[in-house]
Amino acid sequence: MKKTIYITLTAIVLASCGGSSSKSLEKVITSKDIEAMRAKHVEISAEKKALELQLKSLDSAIALLDDSAKLPLVTTIKAKLQKFDHYLELQGDVMTKQNVLIYPEMSGTLNKVYVKEGQKVSKGQLLATIDDGGLSSQLAQLKTQAELSKTTFERQKRLWEQNIGSEIQYLQAKTNYEAQQNAVKQMESQVAKSSIRAPFTGVIDDVIKDEGTVVSPGPGSEIFRIVNLSNMYIEVEVPESHLPNVTPGKDVKVYFPVLGDSVATKIRQTGNFINPSNRSFTAEIPVPSLDGKIKPNLTARVMINDYSNDNAILIPQSILSENANGEQYVFLVDADSIKNDPVAKKVVIKTGKTQGDFVEVLSGINDGDAVIDEGARSVKEGQKVKIKNS
Repeated sequence: MKKTIYITLTAIVLASCGGSSSKSLEKVITSKDIEAMRAKHVEISAEKKALELQLKSLDSAIALLDDSAKLPLVTTIKAKLQKFDHYLELQGDVMTKQNVLIYPEMSGTLNKVYVKEGQKVSKGQLLATIDDGGLSSQLAQLKTQAELSKTTFERQKRLWEQNIGSEIQYLQAKTNYEAQQNAVKQMESQVAKSSIRAPFTGVIDDVIKDEGTVVSPGPGSEIFRIVNLSNMYIEVEVPESHLPNVTPGKDVKVYFPVLGDSVATKIRQTGNFINPSNRSFTAEIPVPSLDGKIKPNLTARVMINDYSNDNAILIPQSILSENANGEQYVFLVDADSIKNDPVAKKVVIKTGKTQGDFVEVLSGINDGDAVIDEGARSVKEGQKVKIKNS
């Protein structure tokens, strides 16, 4: 409407100025009389100001008569049923139960190291040997003595079965044989301590001591660090209020900020003890190695799916308002008026879980309702609105 008025007025002005005015302007310009040009400029400027005042008067009159110019401009979103997954977000570090330092079990010189850093090893594989200080020779002597005691016992036993010899001779031979066997086993156990073997299958993460180093049992004498990256997990502290919803088998998303990567997994087990100091319990979440990229102590963001609703209605949190009674409400477009003269309708709603910028609506909004989004803060109950959706 305004555009039409502007065009009409412009046409009237041009018509009123007419040809004589145009000719007069051309005559002044061609005369090259600067004083005449300045006078003409002042004259046209005065006419321009007069027209602007007339346009402002017309705008005011139009605004008073045009109801649509007063209506608040809003956009709407259509409420629809959709699947809603809520996630409890926690922080944790990657851990492994098979990450150990290997210490020597006897004192001596580290004779030979058979592995290097980064090498994969199997359970029981020989990693290094320590000088046994002559224990191997003593073991050989004990084995010789044990063979002799065995032969003596077997002969004495045959004689005793034939009722030849005394019982005490038989018992002495038997006792000596058993004692020699025990001595051999004890010495074998001591000699075995000179061989350092892998306690489980894994990777040699660090070779701490070099060949020729004198080692002994106790702190500060670590020789290797061995890690198994195939059985890693994240242990998180979960507030006790989430005890009913955080259970074994729940879906979990794990994001590693340093790697920019994530994995999907499930809760393996939950703790049976509430920590009295922080009122929380533990949840253990297994994670794969991602081809060796995930390392122990790596920081992770854990998102546990503690609630799901297959038929949820979600709305942006930004359009929620609250009245003096603490009730939350939004504005809808009345369904009966939406096609002709849209009217804002205030509805009190009950909300549930929140995820990101959206909140779950438990009651107050139905599937298909037109919820006012942009402009929701500027409308009132029963007010006509102007909908402009993209």
